[in-house]
Amino acid sequence: MPKLTPFPAPVATTATPISPTTSSGPATSSGPATLGDPKLQAILQRFQRAARSAPQDLQELFDYPTGEAGLRGLGYGEDLLALVPPAVRACYCGVGNPFLPGLPRSGQAVLDIGCGAGVDTLIAAGLVSAGQTAGQAAGQAACQAQGLELSPDMLQRARENARLAGAHSAVFTEGQAEALPFPDASFDLVISNGVLNLVQDKPKALAEAYRVLRPGGRVQLADQVLTGRREACQWSPGGESWAR
Repeated sequence: MPKLTPFPAPVATTATPISPTTSSGPATSSGPATLGDPKLQAILQRFQRAARSAPQDLQELFDYPTGEAGLRGLGYGEDLLALVPPAVRACYCGVGNPFLPGLPRSGQAVLDIGCGAGVDTLIAAGLVSAGQTAGQAAGQAACQAQGLELSPDMLQRARENARLAGAHSAVFTEGQAEALPFPDASFDLVISNGVLNLVQDKPKALAEAYRVLRPGGRVQLADQVLTGRREACQWSPGGESWAR
């Protein structure tokens, strides 16, 4: 397994809260998908089922290992697993490990785009608040992990997992990758796990990720890439072939 390396030291910033706001990113011709979009509805319905499923039933919804087996298979070491309790690990349904290229340092700000049940966000929260007391972590608004999630059901699951993990530096917000509700230059690290392949306007989503990145920061993505004939994965009315 590749050695996990610390993220570079943070660029000096003022300790102001990272609060949701109106996206200031440049508009594109397509823009973010609306909630009435059939493809988006297929995604939401699928992850609604995942959010409402018992952790032991997640495997039926995905074509790859989930839960702790998925975490261990993707190279999440014991040091990272120890940052979240077993009940939270059981909710994992990511496709890769966005922490392999480097870890955030204590005191940095991390954004997890499409955080799902919040497992990666909570791991990041444990890393950026290392060495802080609960009161310090809750009070240091600039040093936190933000999870952004489109599905209201997944958002609820993520917030419950934050409670289970006792994560005081994790904040979860509803929103879309193509219109991030944060000011420019807000984060030292932007991560995403298995989400960009589901976003229809990928150039817009990537532009938004770089917009909210601070100077010297990094974007670390873990995702699925289609190889072979594109026609084999065309979207169907039920949405399943497009959203898997």
